Amino acid sequence: MKVLTVVKIGGNVVDNPEAIEKFLLQFSLLEGPKILIHGGGIMASEMSEKMGVETKMHNGRRITDEETLKICTMVYAGWINKSIVAGLQKIGCNSLGLSGADAGCVPAKRRSPEPVDFGFVGDVNPGDVNAGFLASLLGRGITPVFCAITHDRNGSLLNTNADTMASSIAISLSGTYYTKLIYCFEKDGVLSDPSNEKSVIPLVNTEGYRRLKETGIVSAGMLPKIDNAFLALEKGVSEVYIKNWSNITLSGGTMLKL
Repeated sequence: MKVLTVVKIGGNVVDNPEAIEKFLLQFSLLEGPKILIHGGGIMASEMSEKMGVETKMHNGRRITDEETLKICTMVYAGWINKSIVAGLQKIGCNSLGLSGADAGCVPAKRRSPEPVDFGFVGDVNPGDVNAGFLASLLGRGITPVFCAITHDRNGSLLNTNADTMASSIAISLSGTYYTKLIYCFEKDGVLSDPSNEKSVIPLVNTEGYRRLKETGIVSAGMLPKIDNAFLALEKGVSEVYIKNWSNITLSGGTMLKL
C-alpha cells in the first residue's frame, strides 16, 4: 500500500512570505503522493478589519456571517490558494488548487445553529469526500492544494475549519493509502508549558489529552486541531503528528496515539 502524506499548514506560516517559501520547498521533498490543506485565518481577519467587518470567534472557531464568507472565499480560495500553487510550480511540484466545491471534492452540511450559531460554517462527513477523484489526481502525479471552503450541494459555499478538512480528506483516503496526517504550525508540537517553547510532549494519547484540556494547558485553536487528530486515528488514518512547519521531513514534534 502506498504512503500518502496529508499536510495542513496554518495561517501564521501562510501569511509569512519567507516562511511559506521554505515550507513549500520541504513539502515538495516529501516522498510519494501528498495533499496540502492550508488555513489563512490571520489574513482573513486582517482583510475583515480593513473592510469594517468584525471578526467573531468561539472556542478557536470563526463565526461566519454572509460578509465574512465572502472575505474568507476571496482570501482562502483566491490569493492564498493560488499563491501556494504558484510557489509549488516554481519548484517543480505539479499542483492543482482546489476548494471543496471543485469537482464536488468536499461537500459539507451547514452546522446547526444550536447551541452556537456559527453562520455559514460547514461540517464534513469524510464519507462524502470525492476520494476517487483525489486518487485519480494523485495517480497522475498531481498534488491537490485545498483551501477550507466547502459547498452544501445546494449552491451555497461554506467556511470549514482547515483542521477538519485535513482530517476528513485523510480519513477518506485511508482505505486506499497508508495515510499520514501532519498538522504544521509555528510551535514545535503540543507544549506542556505554553510559555516554554521547548516543553514539547512527544506523545499524547486520549487520556493525556483529557488531562491537558481539564488543566487548560490546551485551549482555543489547539482544540479543533487535536480533536480532529484523534478522530482521524479512530477512523483509519495510520499516523498523526503535530509539529513545527520547519521540520516536516524530520522526526520530532508530537505524535498522537489512541
